[in-house]
Amino acid sequence: MVRIVVEQDKFLRMLPVIFDPATPDEHQRAIADFFAHDEPDFAGWCRRLRERMPGLVPAEIAFARDQADLRDKLATAGGVIVESFTIGEAELAAAPRLAIVQKFGALTHNIDRAACARRGVAVGTVRRRVNVAVAEQAFALMMALAKRICELNGIVDEAALRRAGFDPRPYDLRYTGNSNYGRIPGLRTLQGSTLGLVGLGEIGRELAARARAFEMQILYFQRRPVSAADEAALGARHVSLAELMERSDAISLQLPLNDSTAGIIGSAALQRMKPGAILVDVARPALIDRAALYEALDSGRLGGFGIDVGYEEPAKADEKLLAYPNVIYMPHTAVAARQNALADVEEMCLKLWRAISASR
Repeated sequence: MVRIVVEQDKFLRMLPVIFDPATPDEHQRAIADFFAHDEPDFAGWCRRLRERMPGLVPAEIAFARDQADLRDKLATAGGVIVESFTIGEAELAAAPRLAIVQKFGALTHNIDRAACARRGVAVGTVRRRVNVAVAEQAFALMMALAKRICELNGIVDEAALRRAGFDPRPYDLRYTGNSNYGRIPGLRTLQGSTLGLVGLGEIGRELAARARAFEMQILYFQRRPVSAADEAALGARHVSLAELMERSDAISLQLPLNDSTAGIIGSAALQRMKPGAILVDVARPALIDRAALYEALDSGRLGGFGIDVGYEEPAKADEKLLAYPNVIYMPHTAVAARQNALADVEEMCLKLWRAISASR
């Protein structure tokens, strides 16, 4: 039986259900339930995928909790899936049977590709559809806030416009058109504005590509700048967090949550923002200090806020963010349909199968 060592990730907890029929029923039911609203026949999906990987099922899935645990489990591994863990000379030396290193993503900075090539170990990547979906959600939130779409939806008759605080006095149509007959201020155009990306990983890069198509200026902040070639390709420039907050018309957060990033957007950062700027968080809410966020909204300094993952899930009915007209609060839907995750995993599984089959 082939061993596949896998870096711990919530989405990848589905792999034992695909590869190992002896996976406990409780685990199988939990995974099937997670996918049920988009893939009601998850068992059938697994069966069809297994049929496309003859000779690889059953396989042992061994999860690695950290770098040391990964190395310890590589001795008999035929394949390995990593997201952030490193694969270098030491890991390859510990894995004499390894046929493939599969990245759960597209960027391979944590994989020594030259060392893999010297040892005849394939390197697989996947442009994750889930990451594309999250980038789309971030951009949709930014656009909706810039155009005040959620606030204005259905506010089209005179009485509704007046209740919303607008003054829909008629224009003199002998001399003017009738656009924006509600006299609604504060509508924005993204072209020519500046987008600040806090994090230029896989999601950040997907966002940068879309922002460039909208002819936006792109700034980014993260601890380690990307290469000059990548910056040129993405049209992005590395700046300090302070400069990004000061110069950006819209800011999107897509960092992992850890000890160094928790609360990275606090009172000082929010006070540096341009008055009326938009903030979008498609990562984790704890990146933003909650009390400072409320204060920025209450003061009117923050022009709009969009969030996908809530501070509590489901949110409490009295969640203060729900009371602001310029806040869009989504029920953790950025990843979109579960088919995105299924397609990502299917692509990786087939790459594992091809490489392991070829090595036998």
